[in-house]
Amino acid sequence: MTEKEIQLLGFERQDDNGVSCEDDIGNAWTEDAFYYYTYTVAQGLEFITNSNDEVGEDGEWYVEFFDTDPAVRFTRFEEMQQLINLLEKRIVE
Repeated sequence: MTEKEIQLLGFERQDDNGVSCEDDIGNAWTEDAFYYYTYTVAQGLEFITNSNDEVGEDGEWYVEFFDTDPAVRFTRFEEMQQLINLLEKRIVE
């Protein structure tokens, strides 16, 4: 999946601005900023993408259910679109 397809599905970008760190002996470094996307269907049912610094040379993104073991991963836009549509239709108001 491309980043544009993730955006078309309605995912929201989450930015992490990085962190300045120091170890016990005074060595300092900065963890780089990164971003990822999330989509909440209902409380407790959320999707999350890999982060931009985990995207391979092919530029492909993936989507997983948040916090599951084992991970359930989607890589095709059409499958993700169908799943979101199905879940959204079944929400009881």
